Amino acid sequence: MKTLKKIKYFLVIIITVIAMNSFAQGGPGDPGGDPEGGGDPLGGRAPLSGGTFLLIALGAAYGSKKIIEFKNISKQEDFK
Repeated sequence: MKTLKKIKYFLVIIITVIAMNSFAQGGPGDPGGDPEGGGDPLGGRAPLSGGTFLLIALGAAYGSKKIIEFKNISKQEDFK
């Protein structure tokens, strides 16, 4: 019975390693452009600032909601 468990664990590990290697991505490609003449930045022109601020704002709103809910529950328990 113990050997069957060892074989199962070994197979799970092998399948996991194969899956991780099959989904692995290669390195970034050549950014192109003239390396001395400026051109596009290395990361491309991905607009990160708008998404970052949106995620921070949503996180702050969610945290504020949870704090308000916690305070309301605490007040209700005080009256009981």
